[in-house]
Amino acid sequence: MAETAGSTPDRLRTGGDVVVETLATLGVTHVFGIPGQHALGLFDAIRRSELTFISSRVENNSAFGADGFSRVTGQVGVLFLSTGPGALTALGALQEAHASAIPLLVITSQVPRSGIGGTRNGLLHQLDDQQRSAQNVTKSTVVVRDAAHIPSAVADAWALAQTVPAGPTWVEIAQDVLLEPTSVPPVRSSVTSVPPRPPRAELIVEASVALAAAARPVILAGGGVRRSAGGQAALIRLAEALDAPVVSTVGGKGAIDFAHPLSAGSWIEDRYTTELLEDADVLLAVGTALGEVTGNYFSLAPRGQLIQIDADPRVLGSNHPALGIHADAALALDALASRIAEVDSGTSDRARGSRVAADLRKRVEARLAQQDVAGELGLISDLRAAIPADAHTFWDMTIAGYWAWSAWDPQSGGFHSAQGSGGLGFAFPAAVAAALGCGRRTFAVSGDGGAMYSIAELASARQHDADVTWLIVDDGGYGILREYMTTAFGHAAATELARPDFAALVRAFDVPAYEATLETVGATVAQTFRTSGPAVVIVSTVLKMFKPT
Repeated sequence: MAETAGSTPDRLRTGGDVVVETLATLGVTHVFGIPGQHALGLFDAIRRSELTFISSRVENNSAFGADGFSRVTGQVGVLFLSTGPGALTALGALQEAHASAIPLLVITSQVPRSGIGGTRNGLLHQLDDQQRSAQNVTKSTVVVRDAAHIPSAVADAWALAQTVPAGPTWVEIAQDVLLEPTSVPPVRSSVTSVPPRPPRAELIVEASVALAAAARPVILAGGGVRRSAGGQAALIRLAEALDAPVVSTVGGKGAIDFAHPLSAGSWIEDRYTTELLEDADVLLAVGTALGEVTGNYFSLAPRGQLIQIDADPRVLGSNHPALGIHADAALALDALASRIAEVDSGTSDRARGSRVAADLRKRVEARLAQQDVAGELGLISDLRAAIPADAHTFWDMTIAGYWAWSAWDPQSGGFHSAQGSGGLGFAFPAAVAAALGCGRRTFAVSGDGGAMYSIAELASARQHDADVTWLIVDDGGYGILREYMTTAFGHAAATELARPDFAALVRAFDVPAYEATLETVGATVAQTFRTSGPAVVIVSTVLKMFKPT
């Protein structure tokens, strides 16, 4: 019979239905994951819903996929996992989302209620405390033992995932709760709240006075600027008000267009950039911890005043003494720009910003021209010419990716890497999901070592007909570790890899494979952007890093 208010449908609803209904009220469109025995109630319910399910072949890649989807759509990435091995396998990818403040909602099954809490009754996939396993890589964890608790638990976790600093949240639901019939009324609405994080007014006053009086202000824009709604416009407004050069971190690439006169690029591993940051009489660091990579491996030693803005209070002053402002980047930058207009003394030479930015980039280019890195520079240049300006690009932890950290101009597309936690295997599964989310071809880069973490997702890319181009740079091993060990010890160990015939393996998944050289890779990649569905380009070459400074 037709369902009306207060009526009971012919089919009994389950806890799994309550989960899926709640997600629908929150505006969720896609769910990532892999079925498992204890999670079957979730997957039975999603089959009857309007939600789109994207399957992966490994749970870690499902989590990378939800991460990539969130980065390009702005939505919370939703992940369904099964108990025990399935849930644990995803933790490495969740570390990346946690470190990079990507909002994910993880819904995982649990053993039946009778087995939760340390009981050892021999249930399949049983852990002593699955919830505790997730606590290092999530913002919150909750265990649901009653279907009546599902709507609030899911909605609260969804909201918390987006509350700055964003990140993964974890809801686990007992198997019997997911499967049992429930009397919970159909979920038609959700009550949620995502609170803003404005700055304290007195901190804005103090920071704006210092910035307005600065003779050599510099802004360091981190990933927090990109992730903050309105952050890019607010950054440019303030930078132009100060005429301050802007250095982008790896995560901050795209916070300011490289073509903007005040952009000093993102060569954060270069001593010239480090010197610019050190020489600032006021350095404004926004959405960055000034950590290992951004601080040029902790060689950065600011000599002027440091003002640090971050949504995570633990970041403030964590590496250098600072005037810390706990706030969302856009709200703080807008407040500073408005205040600067009121207190600007007008005594500084504010025409210097664009000159400083241009001079820094020229000096970096001149230093690189003295090194034997023409092939590496040519690769980045050819790829940039081949890939549309608005394409999202995803980079694994590989030598080509480390070059991209500094040299890649994202133009109007998003630049995404696993630099937050540094794990392998991020690029391809994230790019597959991103393509499905944004409806445009994406681009991923992996080394041969990292590619083996993701190779099974060729089946997912083919199954979902994702428009994605994957470049595999095959150098016969873990190239960056080979370079590090040779430099440190005079020889490398455990870095050389037996690997497959990548082209043949790719074709076995019914995916086109193209073999290219450094001279032809640009044209080959460009060709794939005129096709539909997944495509893989393989280049066999040994790249090297630019000399450290």
